[in-house]
Amino acid sequence: MTTTETSLEQRIDALEGRLAAAELAATRAQDRGDVENVFSRYMHYHNAFEDERIIDELWVAKGTEGVRAQYNDTGVYTDWEAVMAYHRGRPHPIGKLILHYTTTPVIEVSADGTTAKGLWLMAGIESGITDPAEAENIPSIFFAPREVDGRKVWAHWVWCKYGLDFVKQDGQWRILTFRCFEVARAPFDEDWISFAAHERATYEKTLAYFGEDGKPVFLPPVDGPGVTPHQPYAIDTAQQLFPEPPQPYSEFEDTFA
Repeated sequence: MTTTETSLEQRIDALEGRLAAAELAATRAQDRGDVENVFSRYMHYHNAFEDERIIDELWVAKGTEGVRAQYNDTGVYTDWEAVMAYHRGRPHPIGKLILHYTTTPVIEVSADGTTAKGLWLMAGIESGITDPAEAENIPSIFFAPREVDGRKVWAHWVWCKYGLDFVKQDGQWRILTFRCFEVARAPFDEDWISFAAHERATYEKTLAYFGEDGKPVFLPPVDGPGVTPHQPYAIDTAQQLFPEPPQPYSEFEDTFA
């Protein structure tokens, strides 16, 4: 083999290596965008009370190992049906508005391209009107001091973190684990510091949402103790970096769920 032939072969090898690296980078960028779209769709569906579409389009298939959801520090759901129960049968209440928007994503796709992790910040509003008879069963701190059309008004600011794991199934990214970390909440008429000082943890531990006529709907019994404890804002604690933003990793076993 001549020197010229050797040089040409080396250049071809180098170009093939660069092409493979470029293809991998493009695939990872596509994966990252697809993962972000999955969670963005989740929020759009959830804001419109279209949670059944979340089940059908965004969660992993029934029977997938490792499925998990945790919405507060009460406990975790590890049974697929129990996880989906959070989304099933959600009504479209008249006069209710939820508008959650997410930002500041940190998304890492595994080196093997089979899983991904994401952490988001969320800010939003939650509001609705409650029949007076239903309001008698709800702590008064949730309501505004006035009524509209003879009904009690609740209108809250809310701030959260969301930590999710994803897995690629049949070429589509799907949610494997879901964790909501509520950071702070406050009625429109009250700041989050004074609201945090109220004793409301016992009621909120099992509250899922307010449905028709503002009727409270509660979470089903948990499948086990919580696995990612979190301290929302309180007047006697300092804020910490939790959860940690995901870091690059090779396989799911190399990171945390």
